[in-house]
Amino acid sequence: MGTRRLKRKICVVTGSRSDYGHLSGLMKEIQNDRQLQLQVVVTGMHLSPRFGSTYKIVKRDGFPVNNKVDILRFNDSPVGIVQSIGLGCRLFAQQFSKIKPDMVVLLGDRYEMLAAAISAYMLRIPIVHLHGGESSEGAVDEGIRHSITKMALYHFAAAEPYRQRIIQLGEDPKRVFNYGAPGLDTLHHARLLNKKELSRELNFDLEGPVAIITYHPVTLDHQSVHGQIQIILKTIGRFSFKAIFTQANADAQGNIINQHIHEFCSRHPRRYKFIKNLGQKAYLSCLKNFDLMIGNSSSGIVEAPSFHLPVVNIGDRQQGRLRPKNVIGTDYSISSIQRGITLALSPRFRSRIKTLVNPYVKFRDGKVNYRIKEKLKRLSIHPSVLKKEFFVYEHE
Repeated sequence: MGTRRLKRKICVVTGSRSDYGHLSGLMKEIQNDRQLQLQVVVTGMHLSPRFGSTYKIVKRDGFPVNNKVDILRFNDSPVGIVQSIGLGCRLFAQQFSKIKPDMVVLLGDRYEMLAAAISAYMLRIPIVHLHGGESSEGAVDEGIRHSITKMALYHFAAAEPYRQRIIQLGEDPKRVFNYGAPGLDTLHHARLLNKKELSRELNFDLEGPVAIITYHPVTLDHQSVHGQIQIILKTIGRFSFKAIFTQANADAQGNIINQHIHEFCSRHPRRYKFIKNLGQKAYLSCLKNFDLMIGNSSSGIVEAPSFHLPVVNIGDRQQGRLRPKNVIGTDYSISSIQRGITLALSPRFRSRIKTLVNPYVKFRDGKVNYRIKEKLKRLSIHPSVLKKEFFVYEHE
């Protein structure tokens, strides 16, 4: 009688509504595979009522949320975030020691992921990193992302330039894969809402031009966040379109941005609405039905091109990323933002990006997560592979 083969335990860490949107497809693939056991650790903004307690969405989607690492116990100042990272290192180490995953999957560049990476690395647990190799020069995310890359054993980049950058950082090309952005699989499988359905879902009249607006703190910028968001809101007020605002993340001074937006929307409730958490389906439905996006979210660069949606990207938070032609860059002056919005709303610009091909899509079949899952089943997790050599990158 043969021995029963143990399932490979893959632990996925999710800390926010945004990274969950990119991870949920892979989580489903792992959960549905008989050779794998999905473990989920929820942390960060998921566990905060201030951000909508979005762990409930993860639970509603059928994933286990028994493993919680609550690190948002401090304020959103730089010192408070350092304290959150320190607490996270301790709590993630305890959680990983308890559930004993064979590998840990982390996405992106949030400080919660840095804490998880440090803990997994010191516990000798192989780390799989998604969306590495990217660049966001205006935020501390830049250093965090590359730090996780150096601790990770395997890498799934979202585009070929990012794959090359990971190799440039000394990672073995045999462990670096480019299947495209996994979060875009949703566009092939989900039935998105039309504008009428979306209006009912949001309880907001979407008649006429509408923008979706997401602005996050620029954590390496010495300008006042008060001044930045006030300029942005003042400029938006000069236009007649309506807007749905989403909440800034839990970076330093994010709460200041949210307060300004909340007050702005409260003064003009028929034109603007502030929503803590849209959820993936409603968010993507906004990209499908709205006329433009404004702010500095990476979704304007990764997801919006698939909808041929004009994006006004303010400041340098996303500086260094592969930038599709739907993105219009501006600085923080009223005149620059106003010119960007005017161009984005023009029929000429929209016509120009009608045939835009999203550079973050590789296979165009909605099977990126399946490919990643199949690769995770075959990757070596023998202790010997943790001894990484620095690969000397020779640029052609």
